Amino acid sequence: MKVLHIITGLSTGGAETMLYKLLKNMDQSSFDSTVISLTDYSEFGKNIETLGINVIALNMRASLTLPRSLFQLIRIIKNHHPDVVQTWMYHADLLGGCAARLVGISNIVWNIRNSDLDPARTKKLTRLTVKLCAIFSKWIPERIICNSRQSAQVHQVVGYAKDKFTIIPNGFDTQVFIKDSEIRKAIRAELALGEDVLLIGLIARFDPQKNHKGFVEAATLINNKIKNVHFLLCGKDIDHNNKQLMEWIKKADLEDNFHLLGLRTDVEKLMASLDLATSSSHGEAFPNVIGEAMACGVPCVVTDVGDSAMIVGKTGKVVEPDNPEALAKAWESLLTKPPSEREELGKQARKRIKDKFSIETIVRQYENLYREVAG
Repeated sequence: MKVLHIITGLSTGGAETMLYKLLKNMDQSSFDSTVISLTDYSEFGKNIETLGINVIALNMRASLTLPRSLFQLIRIIKNHHPDVVQTWMYHADLLGGCAARLVGISNIVWNIRNSDLDPARTKKLTRLTVKLCAIFSKWIPERIICNSRQSAQVHQVVGYAKDKFTIIPNGFDTQVFIKDSEIRKAIRAELALGEDVLLIGLIARFDPQKNHKGFVEAATLINNKIKNVHFLLCGKDIDHNNKQLMEWIKKADLEDNFHLLGLRTDVEKLMASLDLATSSSHGEAFPNVIGEAMACGVPCVVTDVGDSAMIVGKTGKVVEPDNPEALAKAWESLLTKPPSEREELGKQARKRIKDKFSIETIVRQYENLYREVAG
């Protein structure tokens, strides 16, 4: 079966990560995949090509290039004769879906990864695209995949066709994300941190929805209670050149406690070095980083957005969003537990991921859906 994936871009993010994991674990004897990025190759384009999968980048930069990009998409789809067209994220859903329909393909699956459409945190162009997708959802896709129940509900409220939704959560490779004491020591040596230092991590690009400001505010509060706590931040634009982030950290007088690592390709190692992982987000659908940390045996503290609480279950703490005091209090409650109790929570977290969200289980769900759509 030939599956053509169309995605808005291939930089580091949740959708890009899930696409890569899906392609890596699919049965390549049964599925022939090709990937089109509306923009550029970025990090995941190169990773996908190492799997032996062709990646085509259209280098779309602005709305002025929209007609050319649509023409390119139509030509590529015609040449590939796919059995299924799978699009990822709003702009690819709209543009890729229209292009596929224009060449007579009806086996189209959309993929939505967002659960927060708050106007204060969502770009105008994105909101317009969502409105158009809601209208066209009754015509273009055969199915719409969401990775969380919250995401499906949010989009049904704004007008998406309710009868087309399927929930397929993110999956995690528990052979890659593991608890490893030697890796923990190596990362802590890199950061010049001793084993007695308590390390809280937030792995996320710099984006208003991720709420790094709230994280720093919570860090200030926990630092007043526990003195040997450090904070690891990693992701796109998370470095000392980020003036806004550095302003928050300097104002908190925590420059010596923060480790800004930028974009890293060894996230599984960073996760294994943590005592706690956290998500301070205003909005999420199904955050990959929480499942990855849990697979490494790391307890998590998350805000109650998207399906974050469902992922964590009873293996960590869930707090209301936009409440640094609650976040810091939850950190404190876990960090003051005996190490043996935190380790037991970590074991339960890893078991929960293996039982409910293994990548093998999730990939089979995608494969079965493609077979169903293709008839």
